[in-house]
Amino acid sequence: MASAATSLQNRRTGRERRAVADRAVAVELDRALARGEIEVLFQPQYAARDDRLIGAEALARWRRPGAGLVGGEKLFALAARAGRVTAVSRHLARAAMVAGAGWPKPLRLSLNVTAADLASADFAEHLRETIAGTGFPAERLTVEITEQSLVDVQGGAIPQLEELAEAGIHIALDDFGSGFCNFSYLKRLPLHALKLDRSMVEGIAENPRDLAVLRGIVAMAGALGLEVVAEGVESEAQLAVLRAEGCHHYQGFLRAAPLSVERFAALAVG
Repeated sequence: MASAATSLQNRRTGRERRAVADRAVAVELDRALARGEIEVLFQPQYAARDDRLIGAEALARWRRPGAGLVGGEKLFALAARAGRVTAVSRHLARAAMVAGAGWPKPLRLSLNVTAADLASADFAEHLRETIAGTGFPAERLTVEITEQSLVDVQGGAIPQLEELAEAGIHIALDDFGSGFCNFSYLKRLPLHALKLDRSMVEGIAENPRDLAVLRGIVAMAGALGLEVVAEGVESEAQLAVLRAEGCHHYQGFLRAAPLSVERFAALAVG
């Protein structure tokens, strides 16, 4: 009996400690947003046909005092614990659009959208207000959503995505092929593009089965009128296959790692 009571007390103490830690992270993130410690990076995107720079995906980086640089995945994991995902996501969207509005060429900007974003009743309205406030053209904006985020909100975000599509914003299904794919989303969503997960690209230059899967996806996308974007491209051999099979755009370390606002602007001039 005493052992059971002790175990219950230990679990309660553990929950209380986690709650205290999460509140501390929330305070730290609020300060980071106010101080500009959370920055936007840009992953360049290129046309597969001719290597022309066509835009960039906005990514996150946190210059966390005492902890160095924190990448986007860990940043959003911390934000989820602290209940600050939407605040961080909206901060990054605005920062990316402010930078993009000053690009010397009419390049596209891709923004990652979280389940927390999609669950917000004012998601579409707030994004349109951010577009209006920053001057970034809606027709040059793509929002990237994952199937998991749609599952998390049980498909309830589809009307908001349709509203964005009607405003000229492109919708891309991100990380395609990384997990179980519910093909009904391809019918129900107002999609403009499929973004292949890096796992769909890794073996296409060596493995005939990987190549066959790629061909099937590209053919399906073509039948649906969707562009195909490949991420994680790291070799000329992969790019050659993507080009030959009709992939439209790509990104990856083959051409560039994520760049700061200033370095991407310099790249865009060329």
